[in-house]
Amino acid sequence: MSDADRPTYPDAERLPLVDTLHGTPVPDPYRWLEDADDARTKSWSLAQDALFTEARDSWPGKEHVRRRVTELVGAGIVTAPVWRGDRQFVMRRSADQEHAVLIVIEADGSERTLIDPMALDASGTTTLDTWQPSKEGHLLAYQLSEGGTEESVLRVMDVATGDLVDGPIDRARYSPVAWLPGAKSYYYVRRLPADQVPEGEEQFHRRVWMHHVGSDPDTDTMIFGDGLDATNYYGVTVSRDGRWLSITAAAGTEPRNDLWVADIAASAPDMPELVTVQEDVDAQTSLHFGRDGLIYAYTNAQAPRGRILVTEPGVWSLDDWRVLVPEDPEAVLEGWAVLDGEALPDPVLLVVRSHHAVGRIHRHDLRSGAETGSVPMPGLGTVAGISDRPEGGHEAWFGYTDHITPASVYHYDAVSDATSLWASAPGSVDVPPATSEQVVYPSKDGTPVRMFVIRRADAGSGPAPTILNGYGGFGVPLTPAYSATILAWVEAGGVYVVANLRGGGEEGEDWHRAGMRDTKQNVFDDFHAAAMWLIDHGVTTADQLTISGGSNGGLLVGAALTQRPDLYSAVICAAPLLDMVRYEEYGLGPTWSDEYGSASDPTELGWLLSYSPYHHVREDVDYPATLFTIFDGDTRVDPLHGRKMAAAMQHSTSGHRPVLVRRESDVGHGARAVTRAVELSVDTLTFAAAHTGLAWDA
Repeated sequence: MSDADRPTYPDAERLPLVDTLHGTPVPDPYRWLEDADDARTKSWSLAQDALFTEARDSWPGKEHVRRRVTELVGAGIVTAPVWRGDRQFVMRRSADQEHAVLIVIEADGSERTLIDPMALDASGTTTLDTWQPSKEGHLLAYQLSEGGTEESVLRVMDVATGDLVDGPIDRARYSPVAWLPGAKSYYYVRRLPADQVPEGEEQFHRRVWMHHVGSDPDTDTMIFGDGLDATNYYGVTVSRDGRWLSITAAAGTEPRNDLWVADIAASAPDMPELVTVQEDVDAQTSLHFGRDGLIYAYTNAQAPRGRILVTEPGVWSLDDWRVLVPEDPEAVLEGWAVLDGEALPDPVLLVVRSHHAVGRIHRHDLRSGAETGSVPMPGLGTVAGISDRPEGGHEAWFGYTDHITPASVYHYDAVSDATSLWASAPGSVDVPPATSEQVVYPSKDGTPVRMFVIRRADAGSGPAPTILNGYGGFGVPLTPAYSATILAWVEAGGVYVVANLRGGGEEGEDWHRAGMRDTKQNVFDDFHAAAMWLIDHGVTTADQLTISGGSNGGLLVGAALTQRPDLYSAVICAAPLLDMVRYEEYGLGPTWSDEYGSASDPTELGWLLSYSPYHHVREDVDYPATLFTIFDGDTRVDPLHGRKMAAAMQHSTSGHRPVLVRRESDVGHGARAVTRAVELSVDTLTFAAAHTGLAWDA
């Protein structure tokens, strides 16, 4: 390929800017690209848009991919029901819907749509973030964001009529809602007004409030949080009988929390007398108030894969609680449900665990904790939530999916010990014949790591174009899930791989901590080792290998491409963190310092500089073809990361493979309309195919 085939990139001034941090010089030549409103940034971004559009027009297969991904997305989704009396609340999306809608199913089986984001906003940029019915099921608290900003606004509707009875309440992003019995009041979390906090800290300073339905939220009573860490996230729950209030607090995304409980039957609900259950303990703990009068706790204290404790009210030191279900050395505790209906001779505890990222449900005796069996499962996939009836019963419902099976819901009857399909995915799709195999490979230090390899059932034995995906952070597990993007790639003859790297939650909290802070390089080593295993075992070649990741996974692939540019042919880097020296300056960055470390600390700056992708772009390196996908409405990870990294790579790469920026407006970090998700898949898949040799007509 001649120099004439090398892309011509938009001009981007390289500043001679060097910060000195703790005596260490840190160059930052593209600092000006941090300001989205700077005229130079706007001009540069428009030029990048044109460059991307020109490149995209040359990639074959767009119509085929659009059609096939749209067909596969048409499977839709359905979630396990949330019961309130005889009412069920369910999320469902059919093939013709842009967003999932919230429906209510009445006792007679009739259905009504409660919230349809498209009916509220035909542009598709409004999302339903979360919702919580009252304990009786007659009111519904729900939160909507507009323009993909994830700036949730809280409202309450009357379920029977659909009428708005409370709100809107702003500054409620990431707010739980804990209803009191009777639904006249609830606890929730709201940020302080912007004029009451330091400039630049408007996204922090949360407090727990008590609100009376229909009242002015500015008159709400502050319950908790004053004087505590500005980055704290709070959880709040109220027991079904209204007696117990529990509050959790965690600084940012720290993998630990403090925990308090109050008897609000004995103290005023707006002035609860909180008792400490856990404080300054390096563990995560939460409470569940049983219908039997006992109090249960999930905790990973002294049990990184999780265990269940139980006690009577008044015994608040966890050291004095009885171990009901001990830690499983091979599986991570993910949830449970209690079945205690009159038809059962003894109450049953259903425990959901993830065995090396594969979901299972075990049956235990509620009183002794002894395991008595397991719930039949439809396959080797993910248990996507489990629910029971709050007032008690002998039935449970759980969601299920795997890499090839669309989301469905199963019903378990503890009397007959039988599992049956309760609701299948609402759409009918022709899923390609594919297999998903879990393999184990050694990382650089010998640690065994697992990954799922998905390919056509009739695939040949030779190497094939492959996409390797990973995340490796914040204790988030990558478990099997139906994906139209994966299946469209596999159907065309490609291989798709999902690696369960350290830093994630697939093997418990120890696995997470083995890939955070000063051990972050383990995540990248696990990823490189996955690529080398795939190449060594003939699954693919370096010339056929694309790596893909988003958010923290964008950091992963950014580090991978700078550390081993020879190992990858193409890179899809979505909504990424890439400047790890200045990530705390923007968005929700300050809440992530426990995961990564802070540049304000000289030792931790060393950790960050050891891998920060932006600071490891080198001159005259033939970098892989790279596609940065960034979103102007992203209020979690600022798109400045993608802009700065793209400019650095466009300046430095010595090869002909393109470095491109796909920019999208009016959409944020997460949820989006289906057509937008399809178009993103079209662009990323055709990009990957163009640079790995996948033919869409294969």
